[in-house]
Amino acid sequence: MTAKRSELKRQLLEQARKRPTPRAASASTPSNNGVEGARSVPERFTRFDAHPGYQQLAMMRQGAEQLGLVDPFFKVHDGLAGATSSIHGHTCINFASYNYLGYSGDPRVVQAACDAATHYGTSVSASRVVSGERPIHGELEQAIAHTYGVEDAVAFVSGHATNVSTLGYLLGPKDLVLHDEYIHNSSLVGAQLSGAKRMSFNHNDPEALDALLSRHRHQFERVIVVIEGLYSMDGDIPDLPRFIALKQRHHVWLMVDEAHSFGVMGDTGLGLREHFAIDPTDVDIWMGTMSKTLSGCGGYIAGNKALVETLRYFAPGFLYSVGMPAQVAAPSLKVLELMQQEPERVTQLQTISRYFLEQAQARGLDTGHSIGSAVVPVIVGSSPLAAHLSHALLEQHINVQPILYPAVPEKSARLRFFLSCEHTQEHIDTTLDTLVTLLSNHKR
Repeated sequence: MTAKRSELKRQLLEQARKRPTPRAASASTPSNNGVEGARSVPERFTRFDAHPGYQQLAMMRQGAEQLGLVDPFFKVHDGLAGATSSIHGHTCINFASYNYLGYSGDPRVVQAACDAATHYGTSVSASRVVSGERPIHGELEQAIAHTYGVEDAVAFVSGHATNVSTLGYLLGPKDLVLHDEYIHNSSLVGAQLSGAKRMSFNHNDPEALDALLSRHRHQFERVIVVIEGLYSMDGDIPDLPRFIALKQRHHVWLMVDEAHSFGVMGDTGLGLREHFAIDPTDVDIWMGTMSKTLSGCGGYIAGNKALVETLRYFAPGFLYSVGMPAQVAAPSLKVLELMQQEPERVTQLQTISRYFLEQAQARGLDTGHSIGSAVVPVIVGSSPLAAHLSHALLEQHINVQPILYPAVPEKSARLRFFLSCEHTQEHIDTTLDTLVTLLSNHKR
């Protein structure tokens, strides 16, 4: 039985490596009337269920069913998702939410959204450059710029589109994008869209970046280095001062994606610049999202006025997209205000995160390179095992998502825990004790 499961697992991994790639049909002589040409098109090129992506999905589902695994994705939360959440009618300890400071659902934040919708309606009904601009947009952007200590900021309606559109517009075929190997998909897509040359360097390795810059900088016009403030797969951070030194030495732009580090790092949650006590203008492009700590939706770019004005007038993801609805902007604006008044939330998040990390390690669990700031993985080394553990934990009313191959290497398959300032030590102890028991039963 074990040999059969191992063979099935091998087949699944092999299939996952075969990424769908577009293939052009071979050229043929055009027919006189066009009808024969249409009839010669194989049916598989006109059916979505014959698309390589769907075929791969179907095989993965079939394999999971044969292994007795339950699909761990698209769980339905019945209400607010914070430190706890209602799933399938059961209250669960929840480790699958980016509600780091617990502001999503806070009555003051909800009221700000309600007031904005009442005043402005539920949509601004146009691109901001046309007629979708509202005062609350400028207020939010000014608050973000003030928070970062830079000249200006611009808010996009999608965090993913923020990176895609910013990198896609700023760079071109004569330029180079250098990024950490663990960078988010949005930055990869933006680099591809730009047409620039793209190279990755070893995770959190300034020396590897220095070597690439020394070898290639002179071959390109503009060069940008893209890193993250807190890596959501591993829960670790870059040595920002060293990256700033490289940016200055090689005369390149530095972009820091703070999707997960803002609200988490620093004594008051102001992110990586506060954590390292650096001058915020030493980073050319600060990027962040409003769907996590800021309890809204969308993304932002903060930096000098020339950068922001360029994006505001020319970045396709901003220029051609409808403006952010007021009831989405208002919660983030309110959270920026509340963060200044309630730094104890950041302190509690950092305290409970360290407690999780310490207790996990004390129980012999592999937490990888996590520093214990809001994101802590427990590496189990097998995608089927990670999926099985996720389901078994849910049956014990504990919700945590598995991260499977190819999102991470198979030997690094894991459960990924996101912490909130509202988690308690009891939540942590219950969860880790349950996980240890499940792992022990699996080894028998």
